Amino acid sequence: MSSRGPTVEAMQEITFIGLGHMGLPMARRLLAAGHPLTVWNRTAAKADPLVREGATAAPSAAAAAAASPVLITMLADPDALDAVAAQILPHLAPGTLWMEMSSVGPRAIADLAARLPAGTTLVDAPVLGSVGPAAAGELTILAGGDTTPAAKILDVLGRTVPCGPLGSGAALKLVLIDALIGGVAVISEAMRLAAALGVPEQAARDGLLAGPMAGAAARAFAQDALYPVRLAAKDIALATTTADLPVLTRVHALLTAHPGLADRDLSAVLTG
Repeated sequence: MSSRGPTVEAMQEITFIGLGHMGLPMARRLLAAGHPLTVWNRTAAKADPLVREGATAAPSAAAAAAASPVLITMLADPDALDAVAAQILPHLAPGTLWMEMSSVGPRAIADLAARLPAGTTLVDAPVLGSVGPAAAGELTILAGGDTTPAAKILDVLGRTVPCGPLGSGAALKLVLIDALIGGVAVISEAMRLAAALGVPEQAARDGLLAGPMAGAAARAFAQDALYPVRLAAKDIALATTTADLPVLTRVHALLTAHPGLADRDLSAVLTG
């Protein structure tokens, strides 16, 4: 891969693939910032709100990839990334900057990098934050690789934390998100213990929010976040295939035991 990306001028046109809970507000931020935007999503209707706001909907992933010198993907999992990559790799123009912002782990990033045509620059830039920060441009972006050609675009979306070589952003994202998922599960059990002991719910909440696991407690009690349980389970699975993680393995079993929770926010583990 080339270490040189497109010029600042060329970076003004962007293709965004993946308009889910996070991708849609992120793409909207870029459109509102003045970037000509081409979008594509497997469920085509999800592009409609952005088209009404001035974006162009591509008829296929391949057409989307060929439309702009800058490509951003925000997809659900490694399988989705692999499927999209198979469609678009033959259509990438030399000099394309690909910003892969999904939570897919470093192995998927390495696999993607090995398949890229010469002259393509890849940055892995997964994010921390939910739909609110995505809409406000307040995401934390964990970036691996040379972020220089991507800097101006990433600034629209949030605060960039350079993590090192390609794949290091994806690796750190797994560490941080799985720690958070595990923490939410612990808070859930702490609340069950409080109920069993007769501790008033509000007293337990206040104590947890003021204690050493305050961050996990705040996420567990959040009312305005949307990180579906099925994606949390996916992120744990990515971690547990890399290392022996018995606690997270048990948390994965908890998350997948009740299929009805799959599309609810992670905080649903508190209420079931």
